[in-house]
Amino acid sequence: MVWFILIPFTIREIVAKKKYIKENFFVIGFMGILSISTFNSVVYFSLNFTQVINAVLMLAAIPPMIIIFSSIMKIEKTNAFQLSGLLLSIIGVGTIISNADIQKIIALSFNKGDIWMLVCVLSWSLYSTLLKKNKFKLSQFSLIQIMVTVGLIFLVPQFIYEQSIGLDIKINKAFIFILLYVVIFPAIAAYYCWQKAIELIGPNRSSMFIQLMPLFSALMAIIIFKEKFQLFHFIGASFIISGIYLSNRKIV
Repeated sequence: MVWFILIPFTIREIVAKKKYIKENFFVIGFMGILSISTFNSVVYFSLNFTQVINAVLMLAAIPPMIIIFSSIMKIEKTNAFQLSGLLLSIIGVGTIISNADIQKIIALSFNKGDIWMLVCVLSWSLYSTLLKKNKFKLSQFSLIQIMVTVGLIFLVPQFIYEQSIGLDIKINKAFIFILLYVVIFPAIAAYYCWQKAIELIGPNRSSMFIQLMPLFSALMAIIIFKEKFQLFHFIGASFIISGIYLSNRKIV
C-alpha cells in the first residue's frame, strides 16, 4: 500500500535519476532489506515470544549501537555529553517500564524473542548509519520508495511461510483502520522524519529520541486508558528529557 501511495509523487524523480539510482542500488537495496524486510517484520515476530518490557529495553540499545557503527565508519565522533545523555536516558527508560521497581529488571527472563529483538537493533542501527554515510542525492520519499520496492521482494517468502502455517489475514473494519494507521504514520511519516533528522543532525543525536517511545507510550496510556500518573513517570521522564538535552549539547 505504501508503494502505491508514494509512486505518483516519486516516479518522475526516479526515472530522471535512474542512472544515479543504478549506481547506488546495492547500498539502497541493502538498506531496504535492513529496515523494511528485517526490522519491521522481525520486531512483530519477536513480540510473539518476549515481553513488551524486554522489547523496549532491547530497543534502548539502538542509540549505543548507532554510536558504535558511526565510530567504526568514521561518520561522527562521540563526545562526553552524548555518552552522559545516553546513560541518563537509559535510566529513564528503565524507570518507566519497570515502574521504578529494580526487581522487575533483575527478574527479567530472556528467550528467543529477545534474540530476534537483537537482530532488530542491529539492522536498524546499521540502516541509520549507512543513511548518513552515503548522503543520497534523492528526496526522502523517493528513497523510501526504492527501499520499499526491494523490501517487498524479500517479504514475499515471509508471507508465503505465514500462509503455509495457517496465519491468514482476516479483513475487517479493525484491520483496515490499523492498516491505514500503519501505512500513514509508522511506514511513511516516521520513515520520512527519521531520515530527515539523520540528514540534519546525524545518527548519534537522532537516535537519542528513540528513548522517548516508552515515555510517549506511558502518556498515551494515561490519556486513552485513564491510567494513573505516578511518581515513576515523572522521574523517568526527567531522566529521558535531561539525557536528550545533554546529548544534543555541543562541546565548545
